[in-house]
Amino acid sequence: MTTPSHPLTASQVKAYQDDGFIVIDNVFSSGEIETLRQAESFPEIQTALEEKGIKHKTVHLLELTRRYPAFLALARDPRIVGAICSLLGPDVQLQHSKLATKSVAKGTGEFGWHQDITFYPHSNTSLLSVFVYLDDATPENGCMSMVRGSQRLGPLSHLDAKRHFDGSCREPEHWENNPENVVPITPKAGSISIHHCLTLHGSPANMSGQPRRGVVFSYRADDAQQLADRVFQDTGLVVSGRRHGIVRCESVTWKLPRRTGHDYGTAHFQIGEWANKLNAEAGV
Repeated sequence: MTTPSHPLTASQVKAYQDDGFIVIDNVFSSGEIETLRQAESFPEIQTALEEKGIKHKTVHLLELTRRYPAFLALARDPRIVGAICSLLGPDVQLQHSKLATKSVAKGTGEFGWHQDITFYPHSNTSLLSVFVYLDDATPENGCMSMVRGSQRLGPLSHLDAKRHFDGSCREPEHWENNPENVVPITPKAGSISIHHCLTLHGSPANMSGQPRRGVVFSYRADDAQQLADRVFQDTGLVVSGRRHGIVRCESVTWKLPRRTGHDYGTAHFQIGEWANKLNAEAGV
């Protein structure tokens, strides 16, 4: 089992706490990134992307750690795990994994402003997401932007006119009234960004005609209990420490996301079957 190493510096931790995100350049070598790109080109993954409409829209291909060993190894990589343990503590689980790929069709792939945790509410907000860049991120190819300090706003409204959750934040003043706080995230391939689960972020359409690919891992502290939305096959995979069965509750109110087919999610059992099997094999 991976143990915490490669911790963040004190200044990096403070920047994350102040801004709600950090960028760490050149975490992975060009050779390592090329290996991941080759894994992304694996026929099974390409077929899944095509089935989800990658030629016409941004696709988030979930349960990525199960699709190719290189992505499972990446989720457990000490350079990532060491960084997130500096922010979440020694006991950490994967909440979900995905390949985030913007279509090469020009003008497609816009993703509206949102906070991640509104999609999968938990009993506390000790969750974050790591984006591993397989391509250089630029404004032209639809890089993410984040609103500096927005993690301190708490959960914002993501409800449409009918009071249904649709994943888009309905409080535009937080990015429109303070444009100086909107920060484009433009690292080179091989870098990573880490953002808090409450950090407002979004991305424009890809206008470059080239792919913009990244691997996303969302992680949670062991004491964060999922309240709603889907439990994936790799949800609950322990990447550091152990499971303790302790739930910590913050004073926060959530509007549970309503999904087609299962109104308020399926999060009663907190561990995906595949993750449960790997955890048992590791004795955690």
